[in-house]
Amino acid sequence: MKIEGKFLLDSAQDLGRWGESVAKDFLAQQGYTIIKQNYRNRFGEIDIIAKEKEYICFVEVKTRTADWQGHPLEAVTEFKQRKIIKVALGYLSDEDLLEHDLRFDIVSVIPLEGCSAEVELLQNAFEVDESF
Repeated sequence: MKIEGKFLLDSAQDLGRWGESVAKDFLAQQGYTIIKQNYRNRFGEIDIIAKEKEYICFVEVKTRTADWQGHPLEAVTEFKQRKIIKVALGYLSDEDLLEHDLRFDIVSVIPLEGCSAEVELLQNAFEVDESF
């Protein structure tokens, strides 16, 4: 999906913040309710925590400007997935929500000409395995 909006990409941090803002707006358009953004605990950070239907969704946002970096969805490695899972389980425990259905989604954001972006949502991108 193509999203319109202003952005300045002076640094990698600016790009990341802009991508998260685009992703947040996109998710809201898709019916998600944003619960938290940039949630941190002792295990790390999750970009967006949202509710979509019966699921609490832990959303990793990846923004890339160049093809040589690979597609943004490819940047969520197994190591990164395990870290996100730890943060998510910590959040659910702290909030007494361990009985809720959870899902791990990834949003890819690629800036385009004219202050727009190509946005792609991958729902249920990975799952908690037996080691947790």
